[in-house]
Amino acid sequence: MKLFLRNKLATLGLVLIIAWTVVAVVAPLIAPYAPDATELDAKLQSPSAAHWFGTDQFGRDILSRVLHASQISIWTGLIAVAISFFIGVPLGGIAAYYGGWLGNLIMRIMDIFLAFPSLILAMAIAAAMGPGLISAMIAVGIVGIPEFARLMYSQTIYLKEREFVEASLSIGVRNRTILMRHIFPNALAPLLVRITLGMGFAILTAASLSFLGLGVKPPLAEWGAMISDGREYIITGEWWIVTFPGLAIATTILGFNLLGDGLRDVLDPRLRTSRK
Repeated sequence: MKLFLRNKLATLGLVLIIAWTVVAVVAPLIAPYAPDATELDAKLQSPSAAHWFGTDQFGRDILSRVLHASQISIWTGLIAVAISFFIGVPLGGIAAYYGGWLGNLIMRIMDIFLAFPSLILAMAIAAAMGPGLISAMIAVGIVGIPEFARLMYSQTIYLKEREFVEASLSIGVRNRTILMRHIFPNALAPLLVRITLGMGFAILTAASLSFLGLGVKPPLAEWGAMISDGREYIITGEWWIVTFPGLAIATTILGFNLLGDGLRDVLDPRLRTSRK
């Protein structure tokens, strides 16, 4: 923790993540208005004392919608990364440890997924399942599987040649036990870094799907959908409709990226040594 706190950028990332997490938890309590409450007499108002972030074309309070949208974005990131982690890590570990035709088959499937641009693949999966929040979560989670599988694959290839694994094999420890008790814990550090970076990627991809109409359905508040709703009003001067949801996305992703970089520096002994 001391090493981590010495990194000012990583600390800033942690503060941003904690701030948005707290906002997501208490959003119903601190939001000045209901996120879907309309007031046609107050539509397209610029930021003021009554509406700090202004209002949209339906008279909805932008601040309230940004606060409530943080719940959806963070939950989307968590569930999507959980899908990627709990599917990709076992696949990568099995492919590297057992090898042979099974390992080649698993990794070639991962290569097929990686051959497609991430957003295009997520769009195809979400479109096939039908627009909606659940579809967006699953689509983003599937897209992230190959990255976790490749990372676990490389770590397992390295670790299975270590002396403690050979010692376990020599005394008859089962392969499944070796994977779970010896290889996975030693591969956890880079996986934690990937989780934090994957959160930023998941939030951004989910927002992109909502922007394209393949994510959450109206009138549910979501940052990408809010930007999509307000993009037509940029040229007429109503900048606040897209600016504040955009800043929310940017600060959240920045927080996870800075945290990931900080964890990488702390958990990798080679980087710690080079910085001394």
